[in-house]
Amino acid sequence: MAPSRSGLRPGTYSWSGTHVLGHVHGRYVTVDEQNGSELFYYFIESEGDSRSDPVIVWITGGDRCSVLSALLFEIGPLKLIGEPYNGTIPRLRYHPYAWTKVASVLFVDSPVGAGFSFSRDPRGYDVGEVSSSLQLKKFLTKWFTEHPDYLPNPFYVGGDSSGGKIVPFLAQKISEDIEAAVRPLINLKGYLVGNPATGEYNIDYGSRVPYLHGMGIISDQLYEMIMEHCQGEDYSNPKNSLCAQAYEISHPHILYKKCVYASSKPNDGSTERKILKEEVGVLKHPPPRPPMGCQNYVNYLSYFWANNNITRKALGIKKGSKDEWVRCHERDLPYSLEIKSTVKYHRNMTLKGYHALVYSGDHDSVIPFLGTQSWLRSLNFPVVDEWRAWHLNGQSAGFTITYTNNLTFATVKNGGHTAPEFEPERCLAMFARWVSHESL
Repeated sequence: MAPSRSGLRPGTYSWSGTHVLGHVHGRYVTVDEQNGSELFYYFIESEGDSRSDPVIVWITGGDRCSVLSALLFEIGPLKLIGEPYNGTIPRLRYHPYAWTKVASVLFVDSPVGAGFSFSRDPRGYDVGEVSSSLQLKKFLTKWFTEHPDYLPNPFYVGGDSSGGKIVPFLAQKISEDIEAAVRPLINLKGYLVGNPATGEYNIDYGSRVPYLHGMGIISDQLYEMIMEHCQGEDYSNPKNSLCAQAYEISHPHILYKKCVYASSKPNDGSTERKILKEEVGVLKHPPPRPPMGCQNYVNYLSYFWANNNITRKALGIKKGSKDEWVRCHERDLPYSLEIKSTVKYHRNMTLKGYHALVYSGDHDSVIPFLGTQSWLRSLNFPVVDEWRAWHLNGQSAGFTITYTNNLTFATVKNGGHTAPEFEPERCLAMFARWVSHESL
């Protein structure tokens, strides 16, 4: 195992009875000097050879969701233990199927306002998909300037859900800097997106009804009625009540029980908890508490972990930067949806020869894999490895197809939205093979 140069190693965490915080330190990078906007990030080194293993920047999805969602629930080396909250700081455990087994990961709270990222001037929160992507590019420029040892490592941009809109756009902007010889020269090799949004409503949501019908969730009669009355409807704002109801049907995992969404609501839509003020250490806006049997009970626990003063001190959170951490901001901060379609960016990047992985949990009805398949086919790339099962431990773990221009699509059997949250072992196997340029 290579010596640690910076960041965090799962093997170096201090394991106590209550939490795993020993060497966990976050950092800030200023991306908007005028408004004093700073992005917060966690860097975790690969458990393999960090001198040669890939480096990935990870962009999570949702409505300005904290990247802790990815770190604690999906691909990071730490997991919250799903046990009843007793008033103390929730406990953490080691996650054996973390992607940090084979890569170093930069988990970034983006855009400004997500997680522990903040702005001294409230105007700094007024960003959109394009401006926040450019801030991420600035973040990476500064980070690699401060950590030049990682410049030779293969670099990838990754993300899921609505973060899948940012990934190919950001990757293209980085590639343009490389072509213009802008320093530092990042060793960009490709990108990956999971259960990705494209910005095209017909693609992202238009496949929900056929998917739900195919999975036996809606009847033939309802399917035929929807197809008859909803053709041509605006998926983002359907006028027909039947169509509106149909398009609202979405489950992160169609086989799991429906649970309350464990995210607190903004108090009055103001920026009160985003501007600088002293923390009081009290959870003012606790989220709804799901039943213990719910997959998202750990989402509820994350509020008590991230808002604990012990955690904040260990992470190095700046005093007064955040009155209260929330997992996701539900449209209480301005955010412009400027990227209308990512398909052209996928085409551009793959035609340049960059390595690309698109994967979908096959039990996700939020962004069903049928829609993802449709835009991949629209690229009209020849198939070099036909649709087939890929395997783990002698069993089918999903299905995959490979196109020319280094483009791979894979489904993850029993994966939801997002896939690593529900099938971590399969997703690690998929990622490890792909990033090593092996066939799935």
